[in-house]
Amino acid sequence: MAASAAPAALRRTLGFTDLTLLTVGTVIGSGIFLVPGLVLRQTGGRTGLALSVWIVAGVLSWLGALSYAELGAMHPEAGGLYVYIREAFGPLPAFLYGWTSFTVIASGSIAALAVALGGYAGLLLPALRIPAPVIAVLAIAVLAALNVRGTRQSATAQNWMTLAKVAALLALSLTLLLRGHASAQGEALPPVASLAGGLGAAMIGVLWAYEGWQYVTFSAGEARNPQRIFPRAISVATLGLIALYLLANLGYLTALGPLVEARSDRVAADAVGTILGPLASRLVGGLILLSILSALNGLLLTAPRMYFAMARDGVFLRRLGVVHARFGTPAVAVLVLALWAALLAATGSFEQLLTYVVFTGWIFYALGALSLLVLRRTRPATPRPFRVPGYPATPLLFVAAALLLVLNTVLTQPGRAAAGLGVVALGAPAFYAWRSGARPAPAPPS
Repeated sequence: MAASAAPAALRRTLGFTDLTLLTVGTVIGSGIFLVPGLVLRQTGGRTGLALSVWIVAGVLSWLGALSYAELGAMHPEAGGLYVYIREAFGPLPAFLYGWTSFTVIASGSIAALAVALGGYAGLLLPALRIPAPVIAVLAIAVLAALNVRGTRQSATAQNWMTLAKVAALLALSLTLLLRGHASAQGEALPPVASLAGGLGAAMIGVLWAYEGWQYVTFSAGEARNPQRIFPRAISVATLGLIALYLLANLGYLTALGPLVEARSDRVAADAVGTILGPLASRLVGGLILLSILSALNGLLLTAPRMYFAMARDGVFLRRLGVVHARFGTPAVAVLVLALWAALLAATGSFEQLLTYVVFTGWIFYALGALSLLVLRRTRPATPRPFRVPGYPATPLLFVAAALLLVLNTVLTQPGRAAAGLGVVALGAPAFYAWRSGARPAPAPPS
């Protein structure tokens, strides 16, 4: 694969629709099909409380999206959250986020999605008789090739996959609402030991279902007129997700009732099976398969842009900062991430790593929102095409929520927290080694 001798700028090919559907497609994975039953269990089957958790978590995600919208309009370049942290807190904290993302969070998420995709494909098409890890590696390879070939091609595929899964989820939810007739009766749930603790656990599960909206920030450097369309896209997408998730939850409740739903670990399949029969529940498997495929492509379309920005700063492998001469993509960054994720998927080593480290992402999400407060004070004259409404309450509420989630993990699972923070800390010597021995990739001529 030939690449340009000198790095060039990424092509600005993404519009408002692309960024909106990229955000939605990356967020909707498998969470909305599985998590609602857990939320009802953790809230003791209280429907109002369960729905309130979905609303509160959605609003918190929206507050974060609004905060990042201002930052993205200020710094419309590849790298997103990495750039915001770098500008406000310096290169080391920014690198630690990129390091943790590359080694575990983004790569582990890709591996987890790909293995789940392989598992669902095997269930839906048992005649394939292909092991799930093999399907996982093949899926990563195909989507990596698509993303190397061009941002426009990958974004177009993402748009169609996202539209299809949103339409399918809407149809499923409306069918359950119109045809469901579950009663509230059923075997009572065991009492919740601590309602406060249950609400905290439910909130973590729902925030995981909303996870992924921040990935679109990495692609701001490929957006057309990003100062105008980026804030609109990330805000509209997050609000749309809240509405879609609430509609799905209401559909599940109408089909199953709160007590039955609370005992289900496969809420969507059980709800459809109840209304349309057991064979129809296989449709949910197909929907989840499409949903996972879209989220997987979204990660491969966005995350490599952060490693591209790190390489341009001289704190990561220099070749990752090169733009392909023909395709105009950070091809090496895409391939290196895909190779590492495929290795994790093939060996299954991502599971424990992801469990330990995923909570640390929220430390950096909080730093991202805090960047807004720091840059408002240190760079008041910088043009801000979009200003977050409700400042400073908006970013502060998001920061508080993120830190509470991290604190909950530290207090309830100290071993997991220590292991995750240890992985982050391992990035410090890597940062100083790269910084002392590497030169930044040259920027394109202005």
